Amino acid sequence: MADHSMFDNVFVNPEAYRSLVATGTWPDKTVMVLESREAVSKGSINQHGHFQGTSVMGIEVHVKDVARYPGGWAFFDFASPTANGKVFPQTATCYSCHREHAAVDTTFVQFYPTLLPIARDKKTLSDSFLKEEAAQSAAK
Repeated sequence: MADHSMFDNVFVNPEAYRSLVATGTWPDKTVMVLESREAVSKGSINQHGHFQGTSVMGIEVHVKDVARYPGGWAFFDFASPTANGKVFPQTATCYSCHREHAAVDTTFVQFYPTLLPIARDKKTLSDSFLKEEAAQSAAK
């Protein structure tokens, strides 16, 4: 649908966030939750912008556990907010995409405007991200 859009909310456990701020990397046992919600417009006094609706469109969880998962991370999909999560197989494309394009430790910090400057300052940006960033700058 051409006019269909969503908002993504990312939540992370507080100790992992504090560690990223201090070191520029995610510690072992980091848990990140991606919640996708419907985007709504023309509600109440908002007649031109978009805001989050009440419908949850999806929930995924990204868990760092170096001893447990190959590559240190695993992705889980939740069919609903109350369902048990189902781990994505290691052959799923999400693993290779995150490995090849993520800015910090297989996470897309480049889309988090609060965290990207921290990773840049701590010099923890991945080589692949820096190459992609340079190519985008050269193309402009």
